[in-house]
Order: sequence, then C-alpha cells, then structure tokens
Amino acid sequence: MAVQEQPHRHTGFHFPSLRRTGQARARSEDATVPATGVRTYALAGLRLLTGFVFLWAFLDKTFGLGYATPSGKGWLDGGSPAKGFLGGVAAGPMESTFHSWAGAGWVDWLFMAGLLGVGAALVAGVALWPAAVAGTVLLAFMWLAEWPPARHLSDGSPSMSTNPFADYHVIYAVVLITLAAAGAGATWGLGRFWERLPFVRRNPWLR
Repeated sequence: MAVQEQPHRHTGFHFPSLRRTGQARARSEDATVPATGVRTYALAGLRLLTGFVFLWAFLDKTFGLGYATPSGKGWLDGGSPAKGFLGGVAAGPMESTFHSWAGAGWVDWLFMAGLLGVGAALVAGVALWPAAVAGTVLLAFMWLAEWPPARHLSDGSPSMSTNPFADYHVIYAVVLITLAAAGAGATWGLGRFWERLPFVRRNPWLR
C-alpha cells in the first residue's frame, strides 16, 4: 500500500537565533536603565555634597560659626578668612609668598568669592565648568600652601603628611572636573534651565 505523503505546511519563517539575540538585547537595555539612573543620582548627590563643603566653609568663615572659625572672629566681625591659614604655612616653595599675602584684603575677597561661587554653582547645578576651573585653581593654591610632598616643616618637625601627592585637594579637583564633564547639574539642579538660556547657548563654556 502506498504511503500518502503529507503536504508540507509553511507555518512562517522563524529565526530563533535572531529572536534570542533580540531578547538578550532587550534584557540588556532594561538592565541599563536602572544602572544609568543610579549613576545619575549618585553624581547629583556627589555634586550637592561637594557644593555644601565649599558653601559651609564660606558660611563658617563669614559668620564665625564656632567650627573652623571661632565665634566673634568671622569675616563680618573684622577677621581675615585667609590670614590664619596663609600665616601658618610652614613648608613649600611659596612659603614666604603666602606669608606676605596673609591678611591682604584682595586675598580675602578672592578666597571668599571662590568658596561662595563654587559652592553656589554646584548646589544649583549651573555653570559647572567655570566652577570646576575656579575650584581647581583655588584647590591648587591650597595644595601649594599645605605642600603635602614635604616630610618636614621649616622648623624641622614632621609634616604629618599622609600622602605626598594624592591628598584631598587633588581628589576634590578631580570631583569638580568629573561633575562638569558628566553634566551633573540636570538632576536635582537647574542644569537644564541654565543650558537653555541664550547667553549660555552662545557660550557653551558656561555650562
């Protein structure tokens, strides 16, 4: 008896490998969304905390809140915000220069303007590149004043430096540059509004 062949039925084209690849890509993209969100919020939090570091230093030195600046010796009380720091420099190639700057009005104004400007920009999430440049310059001078590479101070006593190069000034400078490069002002900040302003569009370096 002859066996009747069953007609071949086409049920459509199937590409299992492509389908699996597409599903894997979709899963990968789904996993990327939360990771990107975490990075965004982490950078925003880092921006706010770093900004508060600068703002707090400004407020403490201005009003003498009793922390790094004793009560009654704030800037508003007639004290010099930078005199004590620069007058206490005891190492480095600019030691005598910093001593001559201690108590100078122009130094106090530049120092306080830098603290306020960088701190306010970071907290608001605007002008992150100017803040990064100004903050890095300020931190560089502070690094020179403390001079971490020194093993001994001018009087021969140990400097107590914990690291000759990568101290907190360098870390803060890298943080400022990272925040500006990542455009970290949009989340929990006014970054998007700032970038839409006409004069910022004409001058991208202000972002």
